[in-house]
Amino acid sequence: MQSKAIFGGKVGRSNYKDIARRAGVGTATVERVLNGRGGVRPELVEKVVAAARSLNYPRVLPDAHRGLLRIDVLMVRPETTFYRRLSKAFERIAATLDPLVVVHRRFAEEMNPQDIARHIAAADVPRAGLILAVPNSPLIRSAVEKVVAQGVPVVHVVTRASEDGVDFVGIDNYAAGRTAAHFISRMARAEGPVVALCHPIYQVHRDRIRGFSEYFRDRPGSIGFEWLGFTRDEEHFGAESLSIALEKYPDLVGLYNAGGANAALIEVLRRHSRGKDILFIGHELTDYTRSALREGIMDVVLDQAPEAQAQRALDIVLRRVGLTAVEPDRNPIRFITITAESL
Repeated sequence: MQSKAIFGGKVGRSNYKDIARRAGVGTATVERVLNGRGGVRPELVEKVVAAARSLNYPRVLPDAHRGLLRIDVLMVRPETTFYRRLSKAFERIAATLDPLVVVHRRFAEEMNPQDIARHIAAADVPRAGLILAVPNSPLIRSAVEKVVAQGVPVVHVVTRASEDGVDFVGIDNYAAGRTAAHFISRMARAEGPVVALCHPIYQVHRDRIRGFSEYFRDRPGSIGFEWLGFTRDEEHFGAESLSIALEKYPDLVGLYNAGGANAALIEVLRRHSRGKDILFIGHELTDYTRSALREGIMDVVLDQAPEAQAQRALDIVLRRVGLTAVEPDRNPIRFITITAESL
């Protein structure tokens, strides 16, 4: 049986050889899979079925072959707006994919690396890929290395959970930090000290702070980076850190939050007599940050477009398993700069 397929812009007819070439297997393997003859390893079955579907091979596959391509997505902090947006993006994109592909989303406890590592290492069914939006730790890195050694495609999204050459999808966080510093240095309403807040268990937060710090190091002047507070990216600790900074620096002119927990910071500034005098830059467009921009409490929001990150991460996995021939863009996701004037 043959079907029309497009190769290099030309329409042709796909056959067992085309499928075998796309899947990286022999034609005999293709024949056994498509005719349900058995005796083929599950991972090869997945590749053949994916290749056949990508070539629009006109054959109804046996029910046993459906749902074979399971992509697991592991995230943390479902209570946050950002991770809810990310999860929802995976859900929406999954609904547009071939029924062969099942995207399974799961949340783990952020401050429990044992729990995260267990979810990474254990799979109740075979995986076609694993997408991770989790923090970094030795236990997590070890679990990732074991999955990679098994030949499962792994993609880090938003932040890196390991430094093992695995694909990473996210913004240029160093550039985001420098961008925040640039805005503060140019837009601050007076001369004086600047502070920043972050959650250091995330590599992306460290990268942002490094960019932020080095910008001011490279451009010494009357506006300078003086203090860094650690917040766990939680509202209570963020509010406490900002209150300490306001007391320590009564002439504070700039605030950069490298994390996403902005609601409590906004409330602290709303209540403070100098709240609108301090140039405040943070990440992620939410109901809170949108309102704060309109009120003049926040000045700039850098949004890292979780929807684009989810799409790119899935594109990479689908390319790795042969379900698409299109090579995904490997450049950093563009972050979006939002002000009150662009809402």
